[in-house]
Amino acid sequence: MTLAGTLEAAEAAAPVESLDVVARMLKEHLGAVSVSFLITDFTGSSVVRLGVAGSIDTDEPAQRITLRGTLYDDVIRTQRPDVQNKGTLMRIVAPVTNRGDAIGLLELFLPTAPSAQVMREISETAHALAYIVVANRSYTDVYQWGRRTTPLSLAAEIQHRLLPASLACEAAQFAVAGALEPADHVGGDTFDYVIDRDTVQLSVTDAMGHDVDAALLATLLVGALRRARRAGADLAEQARQADQAMLEHGRQGYVTGQLLRISLIDGKTEFINAGHPWPLRIRNGRVREITPKVDLPFGFYPPHTYRVQSLDLWPGDRLVMLTDGMLERNANDLDLSELIVRTRELHPREAARILIAAIIDANNGHLQDDATVMCLDWHGTGRSQRDAATGADLADASRPSKTGRTPPRR
Repeated sequence: MTLAGTLEAAEAAAPVESLDVVARMLKEHLGAVSVSFLITDFTGSSVVRLGVAGSIDTDEPAQRITLRGTLYDDVIRTQRPDVQNKGTLMRIVAPVTNRGDAIGLLELFLPTAPSAQVMREISETAHALAYIVVANRSYTDVYQWGRRTTPLSLAAEIQHRLLPASLACEAAQFAVAGALEPADHVGGDTFDYVIDRDTVQLSVTDAMGHDVDAALLATLLVGALRRARRAGADLAEQARQADQAMLEHGRQGYVTGQLLRISLIDGKTEFINAGHPWPLRIRNGRVREITPKVDLPFGFYPPHTYRVQSLDLWPGDRLVMLTDGMLERNANDLDLSELIVRTRELHPREAARILIAAIIDANNGHLQDDATVMCLDWHGTGRSQRDAATGADLADASRPSKTGRTPPRR
């Protein structure tokens, strides 16, 4: 069983049947007693087990397995497979990850302890499964169903469709991840990123109001930004077109936001702040609020221009961009800077998840405003390779896994 063979067999199947194909190959080739795929939900705080061989029932609510403190949480965080002796069977859980986006987990039970070669095959299969999910999720709602552990309102449905398809991404020069937790009455938060040949661009935006009206404003703003960006517009022109779209179609609403573009060639940064909270940067263990000039939000009268500024960003820095929901009044007792320092060694994906969870806990599970955060780790332009054998760089790879295996270092 090879990575290419797994992909080829799965691609020949219908989108929903691809999981069954992978399970069948593992059972035939490795003698697996059972195989299942667990997909992470929208919050990243739980997983949902998707059955195989036609057992997926999308008429029923997704069954949520909370991650905190579990083996599943450890595997996702460390991006290492784990092996446990479960009496007469051996349980293996492997991360299903693509470019840093922790899609889920592959879990299987074998009748005997796996050899090093078998573990390599399982890891390759899990990596292949990530590609299969990415390739197939635009053709079926099964994966979307699995990510919904609670029903979404119409506004939340619109909001989630505005987010990038993958909530995290890794490249040689950077790693980025975002997380969003809707309020009880959804606001209009969004985040976005895109990698071009020579740049990476990020945005965090917050539309005024709540529920569907805010979601529609966010849709207008994100659509205008993407349209301008895809037409090759520079950052100032993207902001101008977004502002114009809001003035013409926004029904007197407005959206705050930040736009950031970083050159992957020389690390030069360009930044626009449209009435949005300042970003935070951690460097050498210290968190500092970066305070560039602030222009008016998108859609504010009278018409105005947006200043393109530079951000001070060095290799090794982590930049945290957020919305004002992360600064909730009820979270006054939460030291956000201290938490950013404590999560510095974690992957941006895990750091963003912990930051959001802390805000939720501080508000007793009921947010008055959406909470959104993006974490960007800037590695610099001098690095051409990163260790991503399982589809995600390892933040703490010096620590041996429970199976005693230490992954290769870059």
